[in-house]
Amino acid sequence: MHFLSEHRLDDDVLEREFTLGDIPGIFWTPGSTPAPLILLGHPGGLPAMYPRLAARARACAAQGFAAATIELPGSGDRPRSPTADQARADLRHAIKAGVPVDDEIIERLVRPLVDQSVPEWQSALDALLSLPDIEGPVGLSGGIIAIAIRLARLDPRITAAVLFAGSYVPRAMFEEARQLTIPLQVLLQWDDEGNDRQLALDLFDTFASPEKTLLANMGGHTGVPAHAGEYANHFFTRHLSPSAPR
Repeated sequence: MHFLSEHRLDDDVLEREFTLGDIPGIFWTPGSTPAPLILLGHPGGLPAMYPRLAARARACAAQGFAAATIELPGSGDRPRSPTADQARADLRHAIKAGVPVDDEIIERLVRPLVDQSVPEWQSALDALLSLPDIEGPVGLSGGIIAIAIRLARLDPRITAAVLFAGSYVPRAMFEEARQLTIPLQVLLQWDDEGNDRQLALDLFDTFASPEKTLLANMGGHTGVPAHAGEYANHFFTRHLSPSAPR
C-alpha cells in the first residue's frame, strides 16, 4: 500500500488516497485512533462516487469508525473489460425492454467481477489491518451485493455487514448466501427500477444469519432515505464498538 496524499476534513477526519498495486483507494480515519474498520462498497467509479462515499465515511467517523474503499475492476481508470461491458449493455437492454433478465447475462456480468474483486478487497484488508490506525473488528457496508456475499463468507475478519439489495446475484451464488451467519442488515428500495425485488427477497430468506434485518423503503434506487444511514450506523455501533459483545 502506497499513500499518495492526505488532508484533514473540517470534522477532523483524516482522508488519505492510496494505491494497492495499480488499484486506487481511499482511507478515512476519525480524530481518535486506533478504530474499528468499515469497508465501503460501491458500484464502481471512485471519482463519480466520491461525494457519497465521503459522506458515508464521515458518518462512520462520527461513530468512531475508520472507513476504506477501493476501485472495482473495469471501473474508473482501471482497464475496461469488453465482456463485462457487453453483459452490462445486455442487462440495460433487457430492463429497458421490460423483459426478464436472463440468468446467463447476470452470470456473465457478475461472476467475473466477484472472482476478481474479492481477492483485491482481501489484499486491501491485509494492508489496512497492518496500520496502527486500525484495531478490529471489521464491518462491510454496501456495494454490489454479490461481492459482499463472497467477501463476508470467505473472510472471518468481517463480523457484521450492511448489504444493499440493489444489484443482481447469480442464482448459483445462493449457496454461498446460505453459509453467511454473521449479523446482517439488508437495505431494499421497494421500487428500485434496476433491481429484481423478488430475487432480493428470496436472497434475504436464504441467509443463514441468526440476526438478519430487512429494511425496505418505498422509492427508487437513488431514493434511499437519510434515516437508512442512521440505522446502519446504529447497527455497526452495536456490533463493532469496543463494548460490543464478542
